[in-house]
Amino acid sequence: MAKVAGAETATHDLTLDGVKQPVTMLNDRVLVQVPPSEGERRSRAGILIPATAQVAKRLAWAEVVAVGPHVRTVKSGDKVLFNPEECFEVEVQGETYLILRERDIHAVAAERLGGGTGLYL
Repeated sequence: MAKVAGAETATHDLTLDGVKQPVTMLNDRVLVQVPPSEGERRSRAGILIPATAQVAKRLAWAEVVAVGPHVRTVKSGDKVLFNPEECFEVEVQGETYLILRERDIHAVAAERLGGGTGLYL
């Protein structure tokens, strides 16, 4: 995983055309990466459900890699819950990233957040 630096606006170093370049997200955009384990999952009975199986309106978790300057509630390293149909996919050097708007994020899981609803997801 590449190094993430910055305070409010996180910059993510990506290798583009063989050269490592910093990428800064603009406006209210959030760059996330879905962990490989999120693709396949098992039912309670132990049946393996492939990543290609479509489940209507199923939300997914991903890790925030970088955020734009107008993002207020999400920081790099947070886990976010979002609808995979409301994002753009980009591939850089074989790594797949998703770009979403902050308003398309339904929940944030982070240790730094305290005093929320009291629910643990």
